[in-house]
Amino acid sequence: MRVPHFLTLLDLPSSDVLEIVSRAIELKTNPAAANNQSRKTLGLIFEKSSTRTRVAFEVAMTQMNGASLFLTSDNSQIGRGEPIEDTARVLSRMVDCVAIRTFAHNDLERFAAYSRVPVINALSNDFHPCQLLADMQTFIEHRGSISGKRVAWIGDGNNMCQSYINAASVFDFELNIASPANFSPDSDLLAANSDRVSLSTSPRQAVADVDLVVTDVWASMGQESTKAKRLIAFADFEVSGELMSLAKADALFMHCLPAHRGEEVTAELLDRDASVVWDEAENRMHSQKALLEYLLN
Repeated sequence: MRVPHFLTLLDLPSSDVLEIVSRAIELKTNPAAANNQSRKTLGLIFEKSSTRTRVAFEVAMTQMNGASLFLTSDNSQIGRGEPIEDTARVLSRMVDCVAIRTFAHNDLERFAAYSRVPVINALSNDFHPCQLLADMQTFIEHRGSISGKRVAWIGDGNNMCQSYINAASVFDFELNIASPANFSPDSDLLAANSDRVSLSTSPRQAVADVDLVVTDVWASMGQESTKAKRLIAFADFEVSGELMSLAKADALFMHCLPAHRGEEVTAELLDRDASVVWDEAENRMHSQKALLEYLLN
């Protein structure tokens, strides 16, 4: 039987992804309803630093009476050159699920190809699907179904932006992307979703009359050396109260955090009522719990 993996939002049937988000909302209001995962273990392999992702996974497993173990490149054989395929063969004989936070998305695919247990993308350079589960949960909690709504992505065409492109298909919404020239998302991904995704270099055009505005840092992990260049390129892409005023009156603002106040978002907007970033952050745990419950059962 094929082992289910969650490397992008498209790896599971759309109906199952929607059900995971619905289950996350249920588990948030009734944590005791979660299936008991006693004697099951989640392996966490993180080559990138993390706050929300790691804590959300570990707390979720604890609340379901399961266990988790945390490995980095520094304290495992991965850091000493063991092939990814060999680590997958060994670790998947000992744990029940693996969540990996890494750089190259291809490394995730290689690990999954040799794993006996489900593999979760806890963030790669190309996609961050776990964050989108939390984002969709947050929107639904505040505004109901996102189907048929309009969303604006402002900033870098990074892993979050590309996950929003996938989400537009899975959750049936329209996505307007505004990115500086040379910082747009993957062209093939854009072309495959041209029926519901548009790209421009104008934040004001992108946010006009939308239901949700989303942004992220201008320099992601591993891009620190290009930050000075990016600050110049993205200077006109800060999400402010003035920019939000072009969206619908009840539009929400999201950011996966950590946020650089005064760069991609103003401090004033981040603390507004329209900003639901704290609910969004909390929902990482509830949505990842629902995802684990799905994969472990």
